[in-house]
Amino acid sequence: MEELQSVAVTAAAGVQGDFRGVVRQGAVKPPRRQVSIIEAESWEAATQETGGSQGDALPWHSRRANLCVSGLRLPREPGAIVAIGATCRIEITMECDPCSRMDEIRPGLTAALTPDWRGGVLGRVVQDGEIAVGDEVRIER
Repeated sequence: MEELQSVAVTAAAGVQGDFRGVVRQGAVKPPRRQVSIIEAESWEAATQETGGSQGDALPWHSRRANLCVSGLRLPREPGAIVAIGATCRIEITMECDPCSRMDEIRPGLTAALTPDWRGGVLGRVVQDGEIAVGDEVRIER
């Protein structure tokens, strides 16, 4: 995992550099798991519940999510559109269930990420865009 200041997000490839978002040859539409997004507040709450303190915080990218947003609650239903920056639009397709790898990072983290979609959301890109840290994030529907 690497933290970037800006990145291209496209319907053809998902988040630039992440092979999971690439549309496979012959596919009718992009995969449902093209982009993963987590809320900073949910991540912080889960890590604190598992014994982390302010000085012992785990970086958000330990969750292995593509994007981390703060200051808003992500939709908890498929079909909602998250807009990032001027042009990027991502359709929420499903909850991002935490995997057992989270317990390797910190015991109990899988369970702490499970309630209320704390593990984040998955989506597919419906409109391409270049996004950057600090861009406005909003829910369009």
